[in-house]
Amino acid sequence: MPLRFAATIDKHAEVGHGSPMSSSTPARARDLLAHGPFLLFLSSRSLSRFSSQIGAVAIGWQVYDLTGSAFDLGMVGLVQFLPTALLVFVAGHAADRFDRRRVMQLCQLGQALTALYLGWSTYAGVLGEVQIFVATFVLGIAGAFESPATAALLPLIAPRGALQRATAVSSGAAQLATIAGPALGGLAYVVTPSLAYAVMVLFWLLGAVLTGGIRAAPQAQATEGATSNDLYAGVRFVRSNPAILGTISLDLFAVLFGGVTALLPIYARDILQTGPLGLGILRAAPAIGALMMTAYLARHTINHHVGMRMFQAVIVFGVATVAFAVSQWMWLSVLALAILGAADTVSVVIRFALVQLSTPDEMRGRVGAVNFLFINASNQLGQFESGVTAALLGAAPAAVFGGVATVAIALLWMKLFPALRKVERLE
Repeated sequence: MPLRFAATIDKHAEVGHGSPMSSSTPARARDLLAHGPFLLFLSSRSLSRFSSQIGAVAIGWQVYDLTGSAFDLGMVGLVQFLPTALLVFVAGHAADRFDRRRVMQLCQLGQALTALYLGWSTYAGVLGEVQIFVATFVLGIAGAFESPATAALLPLIAPRGALQRATAVSSGAAQLATIAGPALGGLAYVVTPSLAYAVMVLFWLLGAVLTGGIRAAPQAQATEGATSNDLYAGVRFVRSNPAILGTISLDLFAVLFGGVTALLPIYARDILQTGPLGLGILRAAPAIGALMMTAYLARHTINHHVGMRMFQAVIVFGVATVAFAVSQWMWLSVLALAILGAADTVSVVIRFALVQLSTPDEMRGRVGAVNFLFINASNQLGQFESGVTAALLGAAPAAVFGGVATVAIALLWMKLFPALRKVERLE
């Protein structure tokens, strides 16, 4: 099975890469940064991530400040996930039928307008819990369309044979934004809550401008109509590839139970006894670990035992979650979150490269939509699960349960998906 899977990857790796560079001479990290279209893509994606992370701090703290409810914190994740569940297959089809750059650009403009509404309403003193949930729902709609288009665009920009490195560099740049974004969001919120939303508006508008300047290889557009059979083609493709199904579902269930993001406001205020700035530091900690790991992966790709490396990374993710759950010290909490972020990055790079390299370009939007549905289910529904469990058991027991469940899921998936466990290499 691994040899057959590797052959599938090699076949489709030739499709649509944005540079004539031979696969025998893969681009190094600094070569990628000198590649104009990739640099524009990198900057635009980072600005979007910056805005999203600032929004996560501002919205999370504002909801908890208004309600003091762990359940309502979990509801933020559920409200943001609902548009993904409802629209993700339409969004994937749109990424295959229309110019992916324009889809990204429209989403960024929509997010900027939503952040403008949040900022103005906060400044005017009329923003309540219901309005925050409505705005979060709108941001979820934009994210549902933006993510499949973004993922499907990268293979058209990255030099041939360099998708794994391009994924690592792109992830690292996004993590830089994730490190600075929460800290800036917390600091801006301390000055005035509306300032955080103003920064989000600025960054999303800049991202939209940069997206408009990206030049990519020709896109192999799907020509079918938007029938139910065509919309769900990505589901059939994933289901017919055990290694892809295994890696996507592993991320779903591991992060669904192991995510502690929704509980960070509780830890910041009630357990570690810090404020909005401390919350920003906690949210940035996973990105610090992720950045260190992406710096390593940008220079040293994972060339052997790829499947086992992914399982090992998920197990480390679960153990780090337990360490964070029982910590009473800020330094230990930050360290555990940094290790958690580094482990998650290994999983992200493997999953993205595996899915993109084994998918024909004309289906990348729809397959990416399935992947995005699973990612959002793990992130947003994971926030909901964490909030509900914390409301029932308390924050620390809920986080411990999640970490233990993550390790158990990884061990079970090793048995259920031997094709994934035996994957030897990607590019």
